[in-house]
Amino acid sequence: MNNFIKPQRIWIVGASQGIGLELVKIWLTQGHQVIASARKAEQSQALMQLQQRFGKQLHCLNVDVSDATDCALKAELAWSIFSGLDLWFYNVGAYQPMSTAEWDFSAFIQMNHSNYLGAVALMVPLQQRFAQQGHGRWIWNASLASYFGLPYGGGYSAPKAALVNLAQALQPELATHNIQLQIINHGFVRTRLTEKNEFSMPGLLEPEQAAAQIAQAVAKSRRFEIRFPWQLRIVLSALRWMPYAWSLTLTRKMLRT
Repeated sequence: MNNFIKPQRIWIVGASQGIGLELVKIWLTQGHQVIASARKAEQSQALMQLQQRFGKQLHCLNVDVSDATDCALKAELAWSIFSGLDLWFYNVGAYQPMSTAEWDFSAFIQMNHSNYLGAVALMVPLQQRFAQQGHGRWIWNASLASYFGLPYGGGYSAPKAALVNLAQALQPELATHNIQLQIINHGFVRTRLTEKNEFSMPGLLEPEQAAAQIAQAVAKSRRFEIRFPWQLRIVLSALRWMPYAWSLTLTRKMLRT
């Protein structure tokens, strides 16, 4: 069943590049009303070009997810643009691989704000609006990296795991208000973030491919977790369920020599 037959009012946060930008293109083409947000969404050349093409169907809205006050203000503004929202899609992500010799506290803070706390800062003002409306859908883009912490990537995967854990905790309660919460756990996608990796990335997808899979799944599935690709999911799931003596011995082999 396609849940996107009727035009939807969508707010996507983290929309100026990569998967987010490609989703904006897909949803606009499908006829949905889209609010595209990022720290500098209103200055994005790519979004400006889409706005020229789609007119009032697309609104751009700057939001700083590290600033709770700004999040509260922009949540109210986003809600007013189309007189409500059907879907809030959180897509913000930050990634900085670091060895113990390279630990940078400010990088940990940035990754926590982008990968986890930004969603919290936005959900607090949005929850009451969705509850009063009587329906809605939240989708948080997490990562298969949330399944198991890997060397050098803990600053990224730890807040992603926290985001998934929070979603698990909130889903039953939100459902009583007719708010559906879903998560997306996907693998490697070629973006400015994965360009930092110095290792082979199995199943690497282009942003257009990942966005197409996400858009299709969002339109058809109401499962709590949307996940792909299956090969990487199986590997990381195996690490999660192994005894730690086994899994940590395996991940130790990933250390740079």
